[in-house]
Amino acid sequence: MKYIVILGDGMSDYPVAALGGKTPLEAARKPYMDAIASKGVSGLVKTVPDDLPPGSDVANLSVMGYDPREFYTGRSPLEAVSMGVALGGDDTAFRANLVTLSDGAAYEERTMLDYSAGDISTAEARVLIADLHAALGNGFLSLYGGVAYRHLLVWHGCDAAYRLTPPHDISGKSVAEYLPDSTIILDLMKKSNEILKNHPINSDRISKNLRAANSLWIWGQGKKPALPSFYEKYGLRGAVISAVDLVKGIGLCAGMSAVDVAGATGNIDTNFGAKARAALDALKTDDFVYVHIEAPDECGHRFETENKVRAIELIDEQVIRPIFDTLTKENTAFSMLVMPDHPTPLSLGTHVHDPVPFALYRSGDGNANASYSEKNAARGMYIEKGHTVMDHLIGGGFHA
Repeated sequence: MKYIVILGDGMSDYPVAALGGKTPLEAARKPYMDAIASKGVSGLVKTVPDDLPPGSDVANLSVMGYDPREFYTGRSPLEAVSMGVALGGDDTAFRANLVTLSDGAAYEERTMLDYSAGDISTAEARVLIADLHAALGNGFLSLYGGVAYRHLLVWHGCDAAYRLTPPHDISGKSVAEYLPDSTIILDLMKKSNEILKNHPINSDRISKNLRAANSLWIWGQGKKPALPSFYEKYGLRGAVISAVDLVKGIGLCAGMSAVDVAGATGNIDTNFGAKARAALDALKTDDFVYVHIEAPDECGHRFETENKVRAIELIDEQVIRPIFDTLTKENTAFSMLVMPDHPTPLSLGTHVHDPVPFALYRSGDGNANASYSEKNAARGMYIEKGHTVMDHLIGGGFHA
């Protein structure tokens, strides 16, 4: 038996007036998701406990089978693992976004214009981070380049917990109420603005009518995690396919391999088809694959209704269809779970704690139920503890 998870990050939503009162899942043309829900089992699963932040870190830990209340230590340490950055016991990792802030007389008066600095390229960002590290790095602060706008800060010898806000939660808002309560971190952010505002890369971006990456924004702190291996838990060798260091890091911490896919960007321009091909290749040697697609979440953060619908359609057409059809044609026994990690409602532009719809199909299932949507899933079963959904997938806890 082969096991496949197709994780559409932030895919679920609330009804949208521009879509005639439908959610993006209801509005999208997605025949394979609908078939999986119709022939298999669907319902709602609570991936994020109410007392934890509704981030992709907590939610994907949960979907992979790890109780976040027991194993969650913060977002950035998981990203550090994926980036190959070794953390010591006294190190704290932080996400360092390159963002676009408005101009203003004082840093505290700025507005968060873009949490992704206009989708800055990895090549441009790496130069900026290297220059920032050369100027600001020291014996206890180190910066590491990641992908696109997502980078890493390691504070050696930091044991304190700080109040830090994800920049995608404050799009269009004044930063005044959301600045860090650490003078060291705030000073780093302010100094980064002084260095970046006149950087040649930003001057070039501005000349092309692109947004400047004019500040670091620090958030998502945590310590080095320790997860029991996925193989010890489920007896399966597995692989994770994602453009996002966070999800790769969870997989690596769980002893799975992380597959790099050419053209995987984390946005709607990602190479969807290449992810499907990578999954099929991984299944030749492994029995489990976790395919994470970030695009719906990014569209939700940016209030891009049409793009979010299209992202769902592309997942169905270019990821699910080739995997489903290939395994069916080969007469391979498989189970496929389709779900988001959390909702990212277009009306809010950020994550919420609401349960998400799942659909689980096992080859040979043949029920005739309803299509895949939040509303129809609410009529199905309810899984209160999100980290047990993997038990259902692999252990066969339910079957159509």
